[in-house]
Formats: sequence, structure tokens, C-alpha cells
Amino acid sequence: MAQPEDSPAVLPPPARWARALSRLNAWVGRTVAWATLLMVLVTFAVVLLRYGFNTGFIAMQESITWLHAMVFLLGAAWTLGEDGHVRVDIFYRRMSPRRRHWVDLLGSLFLLMPMSLFILVVSWDYVAASWALDEASPEAGGLPGVWLLKTLLLVMPLLVLLQGLAQVFTSVLVLRGRLPAEERHHDVGEEVI
Repeated sequence: MAQPEDSPAVLPPPARWARALSRLNAWVGRTVAWATLLMVLVTFAVVLLRYGFNTGFIAMQESITWLHAMVFLLGAAWTLGEDGHVRVDIFYRRMSPRRRHWVDLLGSLFLLMPMSLFILVVSWDYVAASWALDEASPEAGGLPGVWLLKTLLLVMPLLVLLQGLAQVFTSVLVLRGRLPAEERHHDVGEEVI
């Protein structure tokens, strides 16, 4: 039986890489999205304890901030892959799919990837110092391991770089005529809906 044209075996290697990178970020994003439910439940518990029982726990309150940071920092690459970031697109929506891929390619190469590398470089010492100190919350009863939270400042740009690579691979393949122009960077090798 012949394989469909968009099966992984028929896709060029860069398309398979783009697909794998997008799937990794989608898995991370979908997993961390559950933190929003946990954040709502913890917030409810904090409010209930505070106003219902006149008690509270610093660690519970800090955990809300941690969950919020996880959602935004670890979900950024998935949101990019789903084309969900806010875009001021006066011209972009009216462009042909091929021109959109030019914009995606140039934007990834000259804006997204350099900014991600910049965030990675400037965050490195900050995170390393936190690890060296085994930094914990300054509040009595706060969460230990603040260095884990700060490590997300390195994980986020790495994930965004990977998603940027997926966009670059896809855009180059579209522009070279190896993938259909209607194909979006997060749909590589999958049915376009």
C-alpha cells in the first residue's frame, strides 16, 4: 500500500525535524497548560483559607506565582507554534501564504532567534548565581528552590529557539517548493484544517 504524500517517510528531513520540534513544544505546552487549572484551585484554596478560616500559608501563595510563571514561560513556544501570539498584522493577513512564509522566515532569523539568544545569554549569570546560592524564598515558610523557578528563564528561550528553527525549516521548504504554500509552520506534515 502506498504511503500518503504527507506521511513522515515522504517528508524531507527538515520537515520531519520541524514536525518533531513542534510536537515537543506542543507536548510541553499542553502539559503546562494543566498548571492553569491547578493555579485556579490553589487560588480558591488560598482565598477560602484566608477569608473562611483566617489562616494562610506563604508557600501556597507563592505557588500561584510559580504556576503563573510556568504557564507563560513554558507555554510561549507552543503559543508561537500555534501562531497564537499577538501580531500587529496590518499587511500580514492580506499577504499570500508564500509571502507570509517570507515574513515568518525573516522574522525568525532576524528578530525571534536573536532575541531568544539574548535572553539566554543575559539570564545565564542570574540563574547560575541562584543555583550557586541554592536560593530559596526570602519569606519565612516560603518555597525552597527558587533556582528552579529562575531556571525557566533559560528553558523558555531554548524552547522558543527550537520552535523558531521549526518555523525556519518549514518556511525554507515552502519557499523552495518542497511543501505546499498553504502549510503553516505548526502543521508540517499534518492535515491542514
